[in-house]
Amino acid sequence: MAHYEDSQTQRAGARFIRRSMSEPLLSREHEFELASAWRDRQDEAALHELIRSYMRLVISSAMRFRHYGLPVSDLVQEGSVGLMQAAARFEPDREVRFSTYATWWIRSAIQDFILRNWSIVRTGTTASQKSLFFNLRRLRAQIEENSGAGLDDEGRGKIARDLKVALSDVESMEIRLSGSDQSLNASLNEEEEAEWQDFLADERAGPEDSTMQSFDIQQRSRWLKDALECLDTRERQIIEARRLAEDEDVVTLETLGHRLGVSKERVRQLENRALGKLRSAVMQHGARPNDLMLEA
Repeated sequence: MAHYEDSQTQRAGARFIRRSMSEPLLSREHEFELASAWRDRQDEAALHELIRSYMRLVISSAMRFRHYGLPVSDLVQEGSVGLMQAAARFEPDREVRFSTYATWWIRSAIQDFILRNWSIVRTGTTASQKSLFFNLRRLRAQIEENSGAGLDDEGRGKIARDLKVALSDVESMEIRLSGSDQSLNASLNEEEEAEWQDFLADERAGPEDSTMQSFDIQQRSRWLKDALECLDTRERQIIEARRLAEDEDVVTLETLGHRLGVSKERVRQLENRALGKLRSAVMQHGARPNDLMLEA
């Protein structure tokens, strides 16, 4: 799916990147003071200084993911959200540098954004698929560089083993990454006004077929209604419970026996007798009994 930035947005993004990269680096002691001030006193000035100083980390991460075709400014924005999430959860007392802690949050926020927006088809819904999505290109490039040829079945097998995924997942992701989304409203070429959707077959029934199907359904319903009139009350109850109910609502012979006060075998006999009457009634219309799904 193509994503574009206008020239004004690109210039604004470039200015923001230059300004962020010029921010001074923090010493370990000053970083600890800022993180403690935000955690203990909710000092927003300390938070802003901490975020500004490590915005270069966001930009660096965003640049590593720019080849996925999404605007760098959007990647930076999402990475900034990850940076703020890291600042909200950072524990300075653990003596870990904030940059080390924040890297995971920044990368995770950017990756989630890419998976949501790279294609209109949801990609990377599981942890293994996400790992495959972000590592397939790199591993494929390494294999092709070492072998001097394209990726073959042996190379795909190696990728599957390295990432601990199924070979079919590798093949499927390779196909997904090799193509891009295309609008069905896009023109076939510059010389024609025809769109791709104009060549999609409509698999729905046509007006004539729909009318015939509707007529057949109504006709069968009339035949069945007339045929049921030839049954007595007990036979009709059995047919409705055994032959006309939805699959999950079909009543067993034993249950019907208890309900009617007869044995299971007697219910079976009554059912067969009722089916015989229905077949005879339906055949008077020149129809086949299985048109009404009454065959035993």
